Amino acid sequence: MSLLEICHSLEYLPVLIEMRSSPWIFPCIAILHLFGLVIIGGAVVVGDLHLLSYRLTPQLVDRIANDMERLLIIGLLVMVVTGVPLFMCFATKYYYLTPFWIKLFSLILVVIFTFTIRRNALTKYRKNTVVKKMIALTSLSLWTSVALSGRLIGFP
Repeated sequence: MSLLEICHSLEYLPVLIEMRSSPWIFPCIAILHLFGLVIIGGAVVVGDLHLLSYRLTPQLVDRIANDMERLLIIGLLVMVVTGVPLFMCFATKYYYLTPFWIKLFSLILVVIFTFTIRRNALTKYRKNTVVKKMIALTSLSLWTSVALSGRLIGFP
């Protein structure tokens, strides 16, 4: 069974047909997905701007990083839990959309970066402002690619 066939069969599961035809279920899940995006966006912007020395409060970088990572995890969980059914509703359509695959690849890349490279580098190079700024710029760039490609999904 090919990936396209899997996408096609997912799309026509009875529960997803019902979800697509409902005037409120799909929009409510999409709103929750956007709430997850807002949580992630806030965590990334506040955490990375802090690394770039644009501080809202004079808190320690470690404390901000830990707080923002918790929010990031919550936002990711919300987005994954809501994103899977949103994808499954139109799986065949998404299969053919390049921005969807770019978003998926970028999301995987930024999650790996955030929870491995970024976390280790912030621990190891705590006092090195150049490394912290490179981490922040890389993080912002990767998250921007996820957001922009996600937005482009709506314009096939």
